[in-house]
Amino acid sequence: MKTYRTIQGDTWDGIAYSIAGTEEFMTPLMQANPDHAETVIFPTGVILNVPEIAIQTADIFPPWRREEDV
Repeated sequence: MKTYRTIQGDTWDGIAYSIAGTEEFMTPLMQANPDHAETVIFPTGVILNVPEIAIQTADIFPPWRREEDV
């Protein structure tokens, strides 16, 4: 599992966005780090576990253009 070292002022949604490009990654990130779930603003140097990022394909592409069919 990868890790992330916080910097002063990091927040869950900001970390999620910087890692995965979306704030929606905040929930799995928090679930992977239950000891810090109550933290709102992080100090410097907290090591967080980063779970695998699920890659979703858009349904708007035809079947031959979707990643799962490649």
